[in-house]
Amino acid sequence: MASLAAPPKAYSAFITRFPKLAEAWQLLRQAGESGPLDQRSVHLVKLAVAIGSMREGAVHSAVRKALSAGATREEIDQVVALAASNIGLPSAVAVSTWVQDCFGA
Repeated sequence: MASLAAPPKAYSAFITRFPKLAEAWQLLRQAGESGPLDQRSVHLVKLAVAIGSMREGAVHSAVRKALSAGATREEIDQVVALAASNIGLPSAVAVSTWVQDCFGA
């Protein structure tokens, strides 16, 4: 897998092809992150949302960003465990495999 901080090649190609969409996406992200939460917490919350919506790519992205903001593997695993009661055990197992992709396991 690519470096934790590096976005996927498909994302980079997409924003190069559609720079106005990339700009709008950046503004949305910045607006959502304005507030009292620190970056680590922001990325853990975004991980939880990605898990709840069952978006594999968003889970990968959120894990990479949470790690780069200082989150630990244990904190990320706890987010998955907390989600299990809401999304169900089979979905939690699937999400766990997506998270493990980011750790090369």
